[in-house]
Amino acid sequence: MPPDNPVTLDLPDQAATEALAARLAGLAHPGDCLLLEGPLGAGKSTFARAFLRAAAGDPALEVPSPTFTLVQVYDTRLGEVFHYDLWRLDGPGALAELDWDDALNAIVLVEWPDRLGDRRPADALTVTFALGHGEARRVTLTGWPGRVPA
Repeated sequence: MPPDNPVTLDLPDQAATEALAARLAGLAHPGDCLLLEGPLGAGKSTFARAFLRAAAGDPALEVPSPTFTLVQVYDTRLGEVFHYDLWRLDGPGALAELDWDDALNAIVLVEWPDRLGDRRPADALTVTFALGHGEARRVTLTGWPGRVPA
């Protein structure tokens, strides 16, 4: 599937968001980047938490939001996973202080990837969340040709 041919999924509840995250964790490998886009409360942190728990094989893994630390690093069965929350980042110039270049050799999850500017990886999987009614979300996956589940 070419990167310009997105897959759109309707997720009726939080469990469906978590299941999608676990499926994508099963496809991820070092060097992959997942960019999580969407408004506040759309499910980015829920997705990231489920992805990290699946990658670690630990459903009880403590996954604090990196809103204030900007990055948390996890050792998982898949290797290191860097979880960035760039909401408070001043701009892409500050990424050097957050080990961005080294992180790209691992698996990277990025909330608020618009803050990356020209540092946005071209081969990333973009996961775009749209709010629905209640817990429902519509998610569009763009990237990872041939790997994105329908």
